[in-house]
Amino acid sequence: MTGEEDPGFEELLRFLQETRGFDFRGYKRPSLMRRVARRLQTLRIDSFEAYRDYLKAHPDEFAVLFNTILINVTAFFRDPPAWEVLASEVLPRILAKGGHAPVRIWSAGCASGEEAYSAAILLCERMGEAAFRERAKIYATDADEEALQQARAGVFPAKALEAVDPGRRKRYFLSQNGHFQFHPELRRSVIFGRLDLVQDSPISRLDLLICRNTLMYFNAETQRRILSKFHFALNGDGNGNGYLFLGRAELLLTQGARFVPLDVKSRVFAKVPPSSGHPRTDLAAAPAGPRGDPLMPNTRVIEMALDDAPVPRIVIDAEGNLAFANARARALFSLHARDIGRPLSDLEVSYRPLELRSLIEEAYASGRAVTRAGVERRFPGGETQYLDVTVAPWLDEGRNPVGVGINFVDVTHYMRLEAELRNSREEIQTANEELQSSNEELETTNEELQSSNEELETTNEELQSTNEELETMNEELQSTNEELQTVNEELRRRTDELRQSNAFLGSVLSSLRSAAVVVNGNLDVLIWNARAEDLWGLRDDEVQGKSLLNLDIGLPVAELRGAIRPCLSGEVESKEVVLDAVNRRGRKIRCRVTCSPLIFPGAKKRDGVILMMDEA
Repeated sequence: MTGEEDPGFEELLRFLQETRGFDFRGYKRPSLMRRVARRLQTLRIDSFEAYRDYLKAHPDEFAVLFNTILINVTAFFRDPPAWEVLASEVLPRILAKGGHAPVRIWSAGCASGEEAYSAAILLCERMGEAAFRERAKIYATDADEEALQQARAGVFPAKALEAVDPGRRKRYFLSQNGHFQFHPELRRSVIFGRLDLVQDSPISRLDLLICRNTLMYFNAETQRRILSKFHFALNGDGNGNGYLFLGRAELLLTQGARFVPLDVKSRVFAKVPPSSGHPRTDLAAAPAGPRGDPLMPNTRVIEMALDDAPVPRIVIDAEGNLAFANARARALFSLHARDIGRPLSDLEVSYRPLELRSLIEEAYASGRAVTRAGVERRFPGGETQYLDVTVAPWLDEGRNPVGVGINFVDVTHYMRLEAELRNSREEIQTANEELQSSNEELETTNEELQSSNEELETTNEELQSTNEELETMNEELQSTNEELQTVNEELRRRTDELRQSNAFLGSVLSSLRSAAVVVNGNLDVLIWNARAEDLWGLRDDEVQGKSLLNLDIGLPVAELRGAIRPCLSGEVESKEVVLDAVNRRGRKIRCRVTCSPLIFPGAKKRDGVILMMDEA
C-alpha cells in the first residue's frame, strides 16, 4: 500500500503539520515512507497509528524523526566539475555588473553548510577578501535546525575537507585540535536561518540560487511551486540575470518558460525575465507654486483640456468618490455636475456596463493598469455598444492609493468589422473544403507525430523521476554508510579497550603467586591462570568451559562443593578449606582453597566464584 492510499500514514503527516508546523505532504511518497518505516523498524512499532501515539508520549522523538527524514548528505565542492563551471562561467557574469552593487547568493537546503562555504570561497577568490566582506551576502537556509547549528559553528573534521585544495584549506580555515574552522572574518558574510521551501516565502533579489539535490525529494506539483518561488527570487529585470545551480539528479524538463540552460551537464540555468508590463498611465496634476497654490493662469486651460478629451474618462479618488467626469463621459453615462463628489457605488456607471469596483481593487492590488476588452452595453432600443475599459491606478511615493482614472473607448465599429471579417472567413472556409480535407490528413499525421513526441517526453520525465529516486536512495545509503562507519569506529574502539583489558587481566593473573580459578554459576571454568597450570598439570585450553567438579586433577574437587555453594547463594562472603592433594609432580601437599563470590560492578547478582589455591 502506498502512502497516498494508507490513511494511517496520511494522518501521521497531518499530525506532524498540526503539532510541529512541518508539511511533508509535498515530499515523494516512496522515499518518505521508506525513511519513516526505517524509524518504526528501529523502535519495533508495527503501525503508523501506534507511532503517532508514541510521538505524543515522547516529544523528543520529533527531532530524531526529522533527522531521519531530512537526509543531510553534503560536502565541500560536491561534483567538482560543476563547481568549476560555476566559478568560470557564472560568477564572472554576476560580477560583470561592477561598481559597488551587492552580490546576493542563497544556498537553499544547505544542510550542515558545506556548499554555502564553498560558494563563499569561490566568490572570495573572484572578488578579493575586502570586496567580499563589503559586498557579498550568502544566505544559507534549511528546515533542519540541528543541521543549521552545525553550519553556524563552521567547524568541520579533517575528513570533511579532503576535497578542499590544501592552499584553500590553509587560506580559508583555521586549524583547531584536529578540526578546521571557517575564517571568522569571512564567516560574517554567511547568514544561516531556518526556512521551509514549501511553506515560507523565498529570499529575493538574488544573483545566484544554489539548491542541489533538494528538489528531488518533492513531488512534481511541489517542485513546480518551489521553482516558481525561485524564479521570483532571482534577478532578471535589467540589473543582471539570476542563475540557478541544481544537483546532478535534477533537470528542468518543463520549466523552459522560466529557466534556460547555461550548462546542462553541470545543471546551471539562467532565469528567463518576465515580460515587461505596459507603463502605467498617470493623470498629471495641475502645477503648483511654492506654497501648493495652483498656478491660476493655467488652471482653466487644463480643465478645458481634460474636459475636451476625445475619450470618455472619469476619475475616482482614494475614498471611492467620483472626482471628475469629462464631457464625453457625462454624455455617455448621463452624469451631472451634482454627481461629482458622490460615492461611485451610488452611480449606475459603477455596475453598468460592468462592475467597476472589483476592477479598481484589482488595479490597486497589482499597481498597474487593468483592461477589459469588448465589454457589451445594451440600450433599450435593442442597439449594442462595445467598450474597452481601462482602469489605471495612481499611487504616491509611498505606494499608497491616490485615485484611479477610467477610460471608456468605443470599439463598436471595430467589433462590427470583426463580425464581417468572421463572415468572410466562413465563406472562404466553405470555398476551401477540398484543401481543408488535405489539411486534416496532414493534421492527423501531425497529431500522430505529436502523440509520439508526448510519449517520448512522458518516458523522459519518468526516467528523470527514476533518476531522482535513485539519487535519493543513493544519498540514503550514503547516510546509512556514514552511520555504520561511526558504529564501526565505536566497535573498533571498544574492541581495543577490551583487548587492553584482557591483556591487563592476563598480566595480573600471571603475576599472582597463587593458583587462581574462576568459575561461573554452573561451576564451569572461566579462568585458569599459569600458577594453576603449574600446580595441577592441565593447560588453560584443556579446562575452559568444563565443569570444575569433573576435572581429574590431584585436588579432590568434589569436596569443594560445600565451600562454593554458600558463596554463590550469598550465605557467606568467603570460605576457606584445607584439603589433602597431589600436585602435578606427584608430591603430596596440603592445599588451602579460599572461595570468594564473583560480583560484576553495578550488579547485585553473584555470577560465579573465585578460587585461590596455595600450599598450606
